[in-house]
Amino acid sequence: MNTTRDSAVAENKPASSKAADQQQQKVAASQASVTTPRAEYSLSGGLIRRLVEMNASLAFTSYQSGLLYMLGSNAAGAAQLHQSAMPKPMGLRADGNGGLVLSAGAQVMRFANVLEPDQRINQTYDACFMPRVNFVTGQLDAHDVGVDASGEAVFVNTRFNCLARPSARHSFEAIWKPDFISELVDEDRCHLNGLAMKDGRPAFVTAVSRSDTIDGWRDRRVDGGVVIDVERNAIVCEGLSMPHSPRWHGGKLWVLNAGTGEFGHVELPSGKAKTGKFVPVAFCPGFLRGLAFHGKFAFVGLSRPRYRRFEGLALDEKLKASDSEAWCGVQVIDTETGTCVDWFRIDGDIGELYDVELVEGFRCPMTVSPTSPDAATLITFGQP
Repeated sequence: MNTTRDSAVAENKPASSKAADQQQQKVAASQASVTTPRAEYSLSGGLIRRLVEMNASLAFTSYQSGLLYMLGSNAAGAAQLHQSAMPKPMGLRADGNGGLVLSAGAQVMRFANVLEPDQRINQTYDACFMPRVNFVTGQLDAHDVGVDASGEAVFVNTRFNCLARPSARHSFEAIWKPDFISELVDEDRCHLNGLAMKDGRPAFVTAVSRSDTIDGWRDRRVDGGVVIDVERNAIVCEGLSMPHSPRWHGGKLWVLNAGTGEFGHVELPSGKAKTGKFVPVAFCPGFLRGLAFHGKFAFVGLSRPRYRRFEGLALDEKLKASDSEAWCGVQVIDTETGTCVDWFRIDGDIGELYDVELVEGFRCPMTVSPTSPDAATLITFGQP
């Protein structure tokens, strides 16, 4: 597998001028000084072939490593993993218009692909996602992000227990909060984290609890988790263990029950029932966060749990019962059979991922860090 980090940028044809060569050497030297976490990567034999058949690549974030990853296939058909430094990368979502949205530390960032279809970076990358719009929100501990029907970003403002939009004036514009949260206050009370969009609107969110006191969620990690219908502001599933990453796909609401290591869907309430139930589809050996779909296949993010904070969860017992260790990476689950058909694994210093997304239409994309030399030296423009 080829692994790169903020590669020097070239045109669609190989750079041949002395100036271009010097620029590439300068970028390579500047990146060589960046400390990269020690990690080993492995993957199943069919994963890259599957991504090629989907005409897609796999993106995932790790706030632990401070990297945004893009896994694709190069011209030789081999796996190509690109890494870009980002400030605490968390929620990641394709915007439906060829771009990406990322919640990153004190920012919500919009990325645009600056390449034409026939252009390549360093004869390898068929997309180059540049940071073009950067909303400075302050440290909101923003988790999942989405994009609504008007193209505007929506994000989970975890510190203030609400859904929010970026604002041209303020740190954020609150647009919704759960009914059980009594006021908009800078206290992570319920640990609101996940967001499912449906028909261009926020549809469902997940929270670790329905607590209305600061840090109250930490005492409800085992079974206090809830899924909330945003429009009705009603809980539609309860009794979950640290649920994350709700997604609406194929007419179903899918959720990761992270504290049990289970991927499944929610049977929404009907008739006189006030709440529905969680239906497990597969057990994955890890703390689950990050979920994306392509047809019947789900791409599920796994992390090695931080036991000092997440000890006592059912995941521990499930791992012991299956004689397994938690691992970090992405598993591809066939939703019809509940089996893992492909996987990508990370060993070493990196043990936690947050979000997973499929970048469709591109087989080998890269991203540019806003603090890298490439962000300053790559100039593109539209024709008049």
